[in-house]
Amino acid sequence: MTDRRPAWPAAVELLAGAVFALGLAVSGMTQPAKVVGFLDFFGSWDPSLAFVMLGAVAVYALAYRRGARRMGKPFFAERFSLPTRSTVDAPLVAGAAIFGIGWGLGGFCPGPGLVAFGAGARTAWWFVPAAVAGMLLQQLAARDPARGDG
Repeated sequence: MTDRRPAWPAAVELLAGAVFALGLAVSGMTQPAKVVGFLDFFGSWDPSLAFVMLGAVAVYALAYRRGARRMGKPFFAERFSLPTRSTVDAPLVAGAAIFGIGWGLGGFCPGPGLVAFGAGARTAWWFVPAAVAGMLLQQLAARDPARGDG
């Protein structure tokens, strides 16, 4: 017998994802030209992405400060999953560089890319499979035969 969780947490997760997707679409972040315009510092720079990012960080910071710290634990998990590593190493820097290059060339990061793909945008048809391939390659590269996961 499998341990099944109630359906309502999945419904809340679906609603949160839909609100996130709607926010990306309304702010124009599913349009690669918007991202490329933000990265074009010496041309026709478009700062609107910075405002979207600052707004998102501000909302999250407030919610975390006021809500998460007081809650003690999340609604749908036993504990909060916060990062414990604080070191900057070569794989982290390489991953960040690859992400940034892909973001600049493709004009998508994963969230907006998935929203655009789901909306049928042709520009995302190559992005999502390439992102999935990159994730699978990373999983293969990160395997450690000494730990038994190779």
